[in-house]
Formats: sequence, C-alpha cells, structure tokens
Amino acid sequence: MARASHPNKEIEAALRYAQSNGWRIKAASGHAWGRIYCPYNDNECRCGEFCIASIWSTPKNPMAHARAIRRVVDNCTTHQKRGSDQEDA
Repeated sequence: MARASHPNKEIEAALRYAQSNGWRIKAASGHAWGRIYCPYNDNECRCGEFCIASIWSTPKNPMAHARAIRRVVDNCTTHQKRGSDQEDA
C-alpha cells in the first residue's frame, strides 16, 4: 500500500531519498506526521538513538528539516560501513 505524501515538496523529496536507502516510513499519530526507521538497527551502529527519526508535518523551516532527514540517513554508521565494505570487495 502506498504511503501518503508529505505536504511539503522538500520534505517529501527527503523522504523518498530515505526510502531509496532502505529506510521505512510509517505514519504517526500526534504531533509528528510520521517516523522513519533505519533498515539496520543493530547494536554496533551509533544509530541506536538515531534509528528512529520523527517527521514533522509543519516544521518552522521545512528546508532545514529536509536537510536534517537527509543527514540522519547519510550519517548512519552501519550504512557507511557496509558501503565501504562493498567498495573494498
């Protein structure tokens, strides 16, 4: 089933970037529009506290929020480690 699109185009683009890197997006109830979940979620990853990130529906600065989403995805240490392992092989 397709997920609902975020109303802000920059944040929606960041969510699509997260999905393309294996992150799962789940709709939330309450203040957050949804959450993104790391595909690895292992104990060695510094993502321990960053494996879940909230997506706000109406952030004060949508472009900064979109950059923050991309930064969370890009800074996943397990993803970086696996990427460097594949390059070495």
